[in-house]
Amino acid sequence: MIRNYLKVAWRNLIKNKASSFINIGGLAIGMAVVTLIGLWGWDELSFNKYHQNYDRIAQVTTRLVDPTKGDVYKTSTLQFPMVTELKTNYKNNFKHVVMASWDVDNILSAGDKKISRTGLFMDPDAPEMLTLKMLYGSRAGLKDPYSIMLSESTSKAFFGNADPINQVMKINNKLDVKVTGVYEDLPLNSQFKDLKFLSPTALWLIDNPWIQQRAMTDWQNHFLKIYAEINPNTTFERASQNIKNAELKNLGNLKEQAKLNPQVFLLPMSDWHLHGFKRAKPDTAPLQMLWLIGIIGGFVLLLACINFMNLSTARSEKRAKEIGVRKAVGSMRSQLIGQFYCESFLIVILSFLFSMVLVALFLPGFNDLSAKQVTMPYQSPYFWLFSIAFIFITSIISGSYPALYLSSFNPVKVLKGTLRVGRFASLPRKVLVVMQFTVSVALIISTIVIYRQIQVAKDRPVGYTRDGLIMIEKKSSDFDGKYNILRSELKKTGVVAEMSESFGKVTEIASGNGGFTWRGKDPNMQDQFGTLPVTFEYGKTVGWQFVNGRDFSDAFTTDSSGMVINESAAKYMGLKNPVGEPISWKFQDQPMKYYKILGVVKDMVMESPYAPTSPTLFMVKGHVGTNQINIKINPNVSASQALPKIEAVFKKIIPSAPFEYKFADQEYATKFAAEESIGKLAAVFGILAVFISCLGLFGLALFVAEQRVKEIGVRKVLGASVIGLWGMLSKDFVQLVIISQLIASPIAYYFMHNWLQHYQYRTDISWWIFASTAIGALTLTLLTVSYQSIKAALANPVKSLRSE
Repeated sequence: MIRNYLKVAWRNLIKNKASSFINIGGLAIGMAVVTLIGLWGWDELSFNKYHQNYDRIAQVTTRLVDPTKGDVYKTSTLQFPMVTELKTNYKNNFKHVVMASWDVDNILSAGDKKISRTGLFMDPDAPEMLTLKMLYGSRAGLKDPYSIMLSESTSKAFFGNADPINQVMKINNKLDVKVTGVYEDLPLNSQFKDLKFLSPTALWLIDNPWIQQRAMTDWQNHFLKIYAEINPNTTFERASQNIKNAELKNLGNLKEQAKLNPQVFLLPMSDWHLHGFKRAKPDTAPLQMLWLIGIIGGFVLLLACINFMNLSTARSEKRAKEIGVRKAVGSMRSQLIGQFYCESFLIVILSFLFSMVLVALFLPGFNDLSAKQVTMPYQSPYFWLFSIAFIFITSIISGSYPALYLSSFNPVKVLKGTLRVGRFASLPRKVLVVMQFTVSVALIISTIVIYRQIQVAKDRPVGYTRDGLIMIEKKSSDFDGKYNILRSELKKTGVVAEMSESFGKVTEIASGNGGFTWRGKDPNMQDQFGTLPVTFEYGKTVGWQFVNGRDFSDAFTTDSSGMVINESAAKYMGLKNPVGEPISWKFQDQPMKYYKILGVVKDMVMESPYAPTSPTLFMVKGHVGTNQINIKINPNVSASQALPKIEAVFKKIIPSAPFEYKFADQEYATKFAAEESIGKLAAVFGILAVFISCLGLFGLALFVAEQRVKEIGVRKVLGASVIGLWGMLSKDFVQLVIISQLIASPIAYYFMHNWLQHYQYRTDISWWIFASTAIGALTLTLLTVSYQSIKAALANPVKSLRSE
């Protein structure tokens, strides 16, 4: 019986080539989209699962409460004594407690070869906790204080395919280390994907004597990260409850810090990606994107299934006699339902095979678009189980309505020729078409709003000049003491307008602190500022825009105790005339510093372009040194001409460091990556949704033209014009699209309005977005149906009325 069902289904496919092509093509596109999104979603949900102890690893984090505002903040930047506290007084909760530095670029060298690589200094237990897959050496490689473990790609960059164990290298041209292991590169869906080398924290302490001198017992100095693996006999909740007061009970006389009521807890590795936080606030963007793209994928597949339902039921009259004869000779309704489900199953199978070809073709481009590295898991049994379930569910969804509808025909009426489908028989098809275009139009409106939001942020004044500004990180002590000669030599080349140094890049606020006092400050206020040490020439290099006062000048010796603040800082401090106002600062255990405000500059957008600017203080005499060189290229010289000359100067003065730079405008552009990724994916899927909808519309137009061929012939004989007939055939479709627009517009407005509330700086949702989308949808509809409508209108009426 099944064989007969499939044979009949195949004959119907061959007989109705146009509708078969539309069904298979539309479903294949929908299934390809769902497959790509499924691979992307699985990659997101399996973040960090590369590490075998994934379900027991966590990052130690502190929750803080602002007593004045009640705001809750979270920070993973912790103090050195916290490590000792956890290892000593809470050791029963943990299998491993691992201290780690922040991951930064370091200069690695072997012989004459020097390369910058991102790495971490971690405790010796780290490779075991992270279950690194060792290619050479063992996970115990960090027990030697002067050791280094390399990723596979880093090892090949230095030593090719040779075994590098016991090879001698240098870190930052000063720390001699021996290679003790090589581990497999970590995948892109690991939080440690950029980890290109590991060295022990013991070496970090040797290289940073200030830690042992004043930070090992200092509960005020937050500068490191702590990871932990809990014991198998406990849970994250129980361990978090146990360590809750690990910081608070040690604060003693630190009353200001105690006011924040710090509570220590464990952030499980499973929450790092989808439930993490940025700058002390929850970061919901990855989870929102997962839901958004997943919902879009489901809708695209639904649109393809609607095409199948519409075209199957539309051709009902052509199959009515077949159904009547089958019922007359004894076929039961259940057998007819089985027949139609078999047809649906055959179409879905063919669509799935075609979709696999589409996925193979477009997966590389999809990876580039989504910044992923997903592959087709052909060897995974779960993939094939999912595929079978996917085919089955799609067959049921697309085949249910046609099977139940067509099998319900009365055989007596069919065979007597008295079956009339009725004036409302096409209503379900119209509802499905409206649903298709509602989804498509809503996606297009959303895409336009997303792109407008990105553009608003890009057009926001940034308060400095990015053009021709390059940033070079001071990655080793070889840069120390070279500022004046480097600046002098660079300016002599004629390609450099100015050079300065700063702590942190121009596109970030690398340091934030409190403890400032100024005239009129509320004694209960917990102040927090961006605190950025700079050299005298920083403002000239980046192009500060002064609102009041003046810039730093080395002509005035007192300017070393001067301070330039941004507009947000002046507002934050409540100073109407800030220039000349004194400010004092008590930073940790350092002596009190005294400053005078020299000037106020326009807010520099250094963090998120969608968020308010943080109050920021720039000072020459800061709490730390500088770690970035900023160079302004002469506006009259191109970057391609300037860079070789700049590199020559660096090679001459600092030959031990590789010349590596970043353009400020390119670095700033990365701040839009998440929104641009959402926009691009939404645009691609929106276009596909519109294409699938138009494909279905074309099929329905073909059917309507065939169904009304005799009516068209009669009308032509009676004098109807081609334009009149085109309007008659197109009118119904245009009405459906207008209804879709009326439904989609408020839905899209509601969701996009709520999405925009996440941004302080946001676009408005203008009326022209809906108008242009409506015009575009109507134009596409007319273009889609006009071919069949005009073809039918131009047909010779003699041919259609010959048998009458």
